[in-house]
Amino acid sequence: TARDTAARVRECCESLAEELAAGSGPDRALARAARDWTPLGPVLAAHRVGLDVPGAWRVAALAPGADGLRLVGAAWQVSGRTGQGLAAALARVADDLRAGESSRRVVASELASARATGRLVAGLPVLAWLMGSGSGGDPLAWLLGGPAGWACLALGGGLLLGGLAWIELLARSVER
Repeated sequence: TARDTAARVRECCESLAEELAAGSGPDRALARAARDWTPLGPVLAAHRVGLDVPGAWRVAALAPGADGLRLVGAAWQVSGRTGQGLAAALARVADDLRAGESSRRVVASELASARATGRLVAGLPVLAWLMGSGSGGDPLAWLLGGPAGWACLALGGGLLLGGLAWIELLARSVER
C-alpha cells in the first residue's frame, strides 16, 4: 500500500544517511539500500553508469506513496552541486518524512473521531424509535401509515445519508 511504501521511503532515507555518516561511499550505501528495497535498482544503475541520479530518484518517486523520494533526489542534487554533506542532507529529509508520518497519524486519529461521531448521530433515530416504542407509542406504524409519515421517513433518511456522505467527503478531502 501507499502507507507501507512511504514507510519504506523513510527507512531507506535513514539507512542511506546512516551509511554515509559511517563513512561508506554513495555507491556502497545505495547498493545496500537497493538490495534491501528493489525499487531502488534503477537509481543504483543510474549512479553506477553516471546517468542523472536525481532524475532516477524522481522517477522512482512516481510510485504511490513514494513521493518522499523526490526529496531524496533533491538532496542528492544539492549535495552534488554544492559539495555539502549528503549524509546530513538525507538525515534532514528523513526527519521531515518522519514528521510528515506523525502528522498523518494525528490527522487520521482526529478523522476517526469525527467519523465515529457521525455514525453515532446516525444511530440516534433508532434510539428515538426504541424510546417511542417503549413509551407505548407505535412510531413505525405512524411512519409507514400515511403520506405524512412517509415524507418524514424520506426526509429523515435523506438527511441522515446526506450527513454521513458529507462527513466522509470532508474526511477524504482532509486525507488528501
